[in-house]
Amino acid sequence: MADFDAIYEEDDDDTNVYYSDDQIISTVPDPVIVRGSGNITIFGLSNKFETGFPQELSAKVAPEEYRATVERINSVLRKTLPMNIKWLLCGCLCCCCTLGCSLWPVICLTKRTRHMVTKSLDWENSRLYHKLGLHWALCRERCDTSNMMEHVLKIEFIPKVPIFKPD
Repeated sequence: MADFDAIYEEDDDDTNVYYSDDQIISTVPDPVIVRGSGNITIFGLSNKFETGFPQELSAKVAPEEYRATVERINSVLRKTLPMNIKWLLCGCLCCCCTLGCSLWPVICLTKRTRHMVTKSLDWENSRLYHKLGLHWALCRERCDTSNMMEHVLKIEFIPKVPIFKPD
């Protein structure tokens, strides 16, 4: 006869891991994509990202931590993109005279801005998100409405590695 009032403990570690013939197949959710929501985009990099909390992260990270991270990224963009805009305007005005060489400063400044955002995300990953099983990255993806590329924040789920215990 079954013991109806007994409490059994479920092991949550193996919820997304399947075993088949000495192979481990782990399923992880699709990454969360945070697209730029600013009104200015220079070489695919928007001037800000939306701070609204995505529902896919509701059980993984606190909304305050998510918002703080996006605001740190936005502050980096707020500091660097006005200078990029000035150099872009100067480069466009002088483009015919310099045969396009006047656009090199804005290309280098945009690369520097992307590098600063990546460094900030690496710091956030090592400080908090890798411990929570998440990885933030700045990636290039194709726009939904056109063939142009844009920079987005991609939040990937790190799969849990099962620990085999000898029987």
